[in-house]
Amino acid sequence: MQTPISLYDYYEEYKGKYKSKSQLVRVISESWFKDNMYCPFCTNEKIKSYENNYPVADFFCNNCGEKFQLKSKKKTIGNIIVDGEYNKMIQAIYSYSVPNFFFMSYSPMFDYIIELIIVPKEFILPGIIKKRKPLSQRAKRRGWTGCNISLKEIPYSGKIYLIKDKNVIPASHVLKNIQKVSYYRKIKNVDQRGWLADILNILMKINKDIFTLKDVYNYIPYLKVLHPQNNNIEAKIRQQLQILRNNNVIEFLGKGVYRKL
Repeated sequence: MQTPISLYDYYEEYKGKYKSKSQLVRVISESWFKDNMYCPFCTNEKIKSYENNYPVADFFCNNCGEKFQLKSKKKTIGNIIVDGEYNKMIQAIYSYSVPNFFFMSYSPMFDYIIELIIVPKEFILPGIIKKRKPLSQRAKRRGWTGCNISLKEIPYSGKIYLIKDKNVIPASHVLKNIQKVSYYRKIKNVDQRGWLADILNILMKINKDIFTLKDVYNYIPYLKVLHPQNNNIEAKIRQQLQILRNNNVIEFLGKGVYRKL
C-alpha cells in the first residue's frame, strides 16, 4: 500500500490567510498542483501556472503547450462538477480553446488526495455541459448563467487516473492511457467527436466483450434523442464503429460481430 499524498502542509500554511473555505481549498489544491504536477501528455516534470484571471485555463506546459484547469471537491469527485459561465464554455469548445481538465477529490482534513483524474480537452463536448438556472434579478450578477460538467457522460477512456483510491498511478501508465485516445484527439470536428463519444458510452453499456451490430442498434432510440436532426442513425453508427475499428479500439470478427480490445 502506497503512502497517500497529503495536502496537510499546504492547509497549515494557508488556513489562517483565508476566511472563505472555497478560496482556501482552491489555494491549497492549486499550490500543491503547481509544486508537484507533471504534464501527462509529454511527462515534462513541471507545469506552470498562469497569472491570476487568465481566461479559461489555470496551468500550462511550457514543453508541449497543453493547457489545464483544476477542479477540486471534498470526499468524492462525483458525477457533477460546477463550472463557470455557460456561454463562454460552449464558445471555448467550438473555438477549440477549452483546456484539459483535472478533477481532484481530497479528504476532509486534507491529509490525503483520494482521486486525481485528467479529462483531455477533446472529451469536453457540448453534450456534457449543462446550463444552470440564471441568477435572479436581485442578484449582483443578475442574469448570469453558470454551467455544470456532467462527468458521467464522458466515456470511460476519456477519464484517465493519476491517483486512484489514494494510490499514485505511474506516469508511464498515465502516458500510455493518454496515447490510447490519441486517435480521438485527431478528430477536429466537435460534432463528430460527440458522435464517437456517444458510441463509446454505448459500448460501455453493452456489458460484454463480444457484441453485435444489433446490440448497438438497440440504442437507436437513445441516439435519436441526442441527435434529433439526424435521420440516418444506422449509417452513423456504422461509421463510428469503423473509426473505432481502424484505431484498434474494437476488432471486427465478421457478420456484424465485434470484440472490444
